[in-house]
Amino acid sequence: MRPVSVWQWSPWGLLLCLLCLLCSSCLGSPSPSTDPEKRVGSQGLRFRLAGFPRKPYEGRVEIQRAGEWGTICDDDFTLQAAHVLCRELGFTEATGWTHSAKYGPGTGRIWLDNLSCSGTEQSVAECASRGWGNSDCTHDEDAGVICKDQRLPGFSDSNVIEVEHHLQVEEVRIRPAVGWGRRPLPVTEGLVEVRLPDGWSQVCDKGWSAHNSHVVCGMLGFPSEKRVNAAFYRLLAQRQQHSFGLHGVACVGTEAHLSLCSLEFYRANDTARCPGGGPAVVSCVPGPLYAASSGQKKQQQSKPQGEARVRLKGGAHPGEGRVEVLKASTWGTVCDRKWDLHAASVVCRELGFGSAREALSGARMGQGMGAIHLSEVRCSGQELSLWKCPHKNITAEDCSHSQDAGVRCNLPYTGAETRETWYWDSGNITEVVMSGVRCTGTELTLDQCAHHGTHITCKRTGTRFTAGVICSETASDLLLHSALVQETAYIEDRPLHMLYCAAEENCLASSARSANWPYGHRRLLRFSSQIHNLGRADFRPKAGRHSWVWHECHGHYHSMDIFTHYDILTPNGTKVAEGHKASFCLEDTECQEDVSKRYECANFGEQGITVGCWDLYRHDIDCQWIDITDVKPGNYILQVVINPNFEVAESDFTNNAMKCNCKYDGHRIWVHNCHIGDAFSEEANRRFERYPGQTSNQII
Repeated sequence: MRPVSVWQWSPWGLLLCLLCLLCSSCLGSPSPSTDPEKRVGSQGLRFRLAGFPRKPYEGRVEIQRAGEWGTICDDDFTLQAAHVLCRELGFTEATGWTHSAKYGPGTGRIWLDNLSCSGTEQSVAECASRGWGNSDCTHDEDAGVICKDQRLPGFSDSNVIEVEHHLQVEEVRIRPAVGWGRRPLPVTEGLVEVRLPDGWSQVCDKGWSAHNSHVVCGMLGFPSEKRVNAAFYRLLAQRQQHSFGLHGVACVGTEAHLSLCSLEFYRANDTARCPGGGPAVVSCVPGPLYAASSGQKKQQQSKPQGEARVRLKGGAHPGEGRVEVLKASTWGTVCDRKWDLHAASVVCRELGFGSAREALSGARMGQGMGAIHLSEVRCSGQELSLWKCPHKNITAEDCSHSQDAGVRCNLPYTGAETRETWYWDSGNITEVVMSGVRCTGTELTLDQCAHHGTHITCKRTGTRFTAGVICSETASDLLLHSALVQETAYIEDRPLHMLYCAAEENCLASSARSANWPYGHRRLLRFSSQIHNLGRADFRPKAGRHSWVWHECHGHYHSMDIFTHYDILTPNGTKVAEGHKASFCLEDTECQEDVSKRYECANFGEQGITVGCWDLYRHDIDCQWIDITDVKPGNYILQVVINPNFEVAESDFTNNAMKCNCKYDGHRIWVHNCHIGDAFSEEANRRFERYPGQTSNQII
C-alpha cells in the first residue's frame, strides 16, 4: 500500500482544506505546504482529456500552462504518473496508461517529457521531468491515461476543462438485411449501423469505399472484406425504411476505429438524408478460427499455406498475447520501441483477427525468453505481414524482454463469450450430455472439441462424475532455461553408499533395486534446472499444505508429486531412461531486480514461483539427474517436461518441454542444441526429431 496523504483522502483533511480556503478544490491541487514554491508549482495549470475514440474517464492528457494547451510525451511514462494525473483530473486513481498517441496526436506544445512520479505527489508539478516545454518528442508520442470511473469525493472540476463536445461514433455493428436474429453467429454481412448518443443509425453509402469496409470489418474482428451483391441490396433498400445518421465517410483503410476516419453527421433539422443513396453494406471475411460454416473451413484448409511467421503467446483469450516472430528458424520477441496500433493491427489481421484494440508495451503479456528479433517496427497499417514493415534488427544491448510488445485484437461476436463460470454440487443433475471431451485449447466452444458422439460413456450423474471449472483472467507460464541445461550437463559415477536417500525417494532407475548395495555405483547424467515463471500469475502447487509430504532425507516438504519429468529418448521417441524426479519443493531462488521473493521451502513456508522469479535446482543436489547406468552408447534426445500432467493452470502449455541432442559414447556425453519445444520452426523441429547423428562436437 502506498502512503496516503490525509489532505487528499480523509474527510478531516477535506474539512480543513475548505476552512483554509486554500483553493477551489484541494483534492485536485497540491496539498498544503510550508514551502511557497510547492504551492506555486501547479498554480495556473488546467487539465483535460482529449482524443477519440474514448470514454469520459480516458484520453490524451492535455495541460494548459500560461494560457497555452499542450501534451505529455510518453517517454519514461509510468502508471505512477497516470495516478497523479488522474487525481488532477478528479478521479480516484488510474487503471492504465497509453503511449504512441493512442487517442490521436495532439497539437501545440509538448509540455512534459521524461516525466517521473512516485505516485504519491499531489500534483504533476511535483514530479521530476526535463522541465516545462523541454522535449525531444513529436505528437506521435503523446501519452494518455485510463482512469478509474470513480470521482474523488468533493472534487470541484474548476481546473478540469472538458473538450468541446462533438458527435462521436461509439460503436459499430452489422445488421443482416433479412432474418435479423436468426442468422448464425458471427454475422459477417449486412447493413452498417453506428451507435450515436441518441441511438443506432445507418450510414449513407454515397462515396462508400472498400477502405471504409476494411475499417468496419477490422473493428468487428474480421481480417478482410469482400464485395457485396449491390443489386440485391439496392432492391431491398427500396422496400425498407431507413434512419441515417452519418454520411461522407472517408477512411484511408489503416484506421483502428471508424471514429478516426473523416465523418459527416446529419444535423437534427436535415429532412432529406442520403438522397438517391441507400444504407452502406459490408461483407467481411472471417479468419480460420471463426469460419461460419464447415464448408468455409474446408475451403480455407484446402488452400496451401506456409508456416506462420508471427504468433501470439501468453494471452488468456484468443487474439491477445505477446508478439513473437520467426527468424532463421527460431522464434523471438519484438521490442516495444515505436510499437503502435498500426503495427499491432497488421499482426492481428495477419493472424486472422480484426484490427488491434490495444498495442501493448512493457511485457504486459509476459516476458519471453531467448532472442529479440525486431525493434522500432513502423507499419503504415496496409502491410499484409509484420515482416513487410520497416524495422531494425536488434542486438542484445538494444532491448530487454521487459520491453516485449503485445497486442489485443478485435474479435467477432460469437455468442460463446463466458463472463462468469461456476461449478456447483451436481447432485440434482439427472442427465450427462457429453463425455470424452478432448480440446487443444484453441476451440471457441466445447462442441468444437473432440468428444464422444451420441453414445455417452459416463452414465452416472452426481458430483463425482460431472466436470466443473474455475476460470481466471491470468495464469502462470513456466519455462526452463534451456541454455543452462546445456552448460551444466555432465556424467558422474556416484557410489551406491551415497545414494540411499535418493533410492528412498525413487530417484534411480528400477535396476538399482537389484544392485549389490552398498558396493558399486550408478552412472548419472546431471544438469541444473532453472524454471522461470514468465506468466502473469504466481505458480502455486495444486494441493494445499495439509497434503504436502515431509521428506526426512532432504529436510523439507514436497508440495507436488509430479512436477517435472526427466527422460532420455531415442531419436524416434522411445524412452530408454527417466529421472524419476517427481516430488518438488517450489520456491523463489532468485528474482528480477524489481521483484521480491515470496515463497520459501524452509520452516514449512508457502511454496510456489512468483511472476518474474525462478526456482533453481543445482546439478549437484540429490535427484537432479537421470540414471543412465543401463543406457547403451548412441545418439539420444534429453527431454525435460514441466507440469507434465497439466495439474496447475498455465497460459501456455506448448512451451513446457525442453529438448537437447545427446551423444553418449559409453564414457563421455555431449549435450547440445538445447531449446524449448516450440522455440524452433516446424521444419527445424522435424529435422531435430530425425536427428541422424552428431552435429556439434562441443564437450560439456
